[in-house]
Amino acid sequence: MMKLGLVSAILPDETFEQVIDYAAKVGFECVEVCCWPKGKAVRRYAGITHIDLDQSDDQKLAYYRDYAESRGVKISSLAYYPNPLDANEEAREVAGRHIRRLIEASKKMGVNMVTTFIGRDKTKSVEQNLDLFEEIWTPIVRYAEEMGVKIGIENCPMLYTKDEWPGGNNLACAPYIWREMFRRVPSDNLGLNYDPSHPYLQHADYIKPVYDFKDKIFHIHFKDIKIYPEKLYEYGAFSYPALWHSPKLPGLGGVDFGAFVSALNDIRYQGYACIEVEDKAFEGCIEDVKSGIEQSYRFMRQFI
Repeated sequence: MMKLGLVSAILPDETFEQVIDYAAKVGFECVEVCCWPKGKAVRRYAGITHIDLDQSDDQKLAYYRDYAESRGVKISSLAYYPNPLDANEEAREVAGRHIRRLIEASKKMGVNMVTTFIGRDKTKSVEQNLDLFEEIWTPIVRYAEEMGVKIGIENCPMLYTKDEWPGGNNLACAPYIWREMFRRVPSDNLGLNYDPSHPYLQHADYIKPVYDFKDKIFHIHFKDIKIYPEKLYEYGAFSYPALWHSPKLPGLGGVDFGAFVSALNDIRYQGYACIEVEDKAFEGCIEDVKSGIEQSYRFMRQFI
């Protein structure tokens, strides 16, 4: 059966143990655990560290796995969403090194899944970025193969705010790009962490990819968005999307989650599916955050 979980990023001030205990209390079966290197966050929901690899030897990694399992919760993946194709070479290298560390840790913990972005150099064209992707990601994917770890690339364009415009910070936002990714770096260990809200934002079909890429869907995000027609009219679709949309709890935006989960059932998806909460209407205090998480859990549980 599909396993319903939570992305830990929405609980940045909680410890690993607090996140797992809360997830178990609500009824979640898994948690996608954020593992950013310690430091200043570069954006909202980034820089979250519920497992600090700098402070985690093999014994500590085993402790995290065992603690979660003792509460009846699986770790669905180790998560880190940087820009590994950043135009800044130092930032690019930092991202690549940490992704490799996540691959190693995921192997040692028996999680065997890392969820991340492929990144994008905003100064280059799509075609140039695909060449860069092939150069940078081929050795990363080969290393993941050696370790027996799968890499799920989220399909988020990271093109929302003025500082991300134009181009965005993650190339892997459309079927054409995914096909090129899998053609250029063929591997059973490279796939998608698929979120239906991202094609919905782009006014694209978010159900068809479930069927077209059924063998490449390694992990799922459940997130919704609301598009404001009057703001879209005012600013236009070619403006940065933060001007005309908002992330919402599942069921409070435009994604048809009944149809989406039905498609996942059609392809016999049996993996992890984690709710990603980024709804600003539920961020006034920790009680609001948890209210939003629990509302999302109740809504998605009717389908799973």
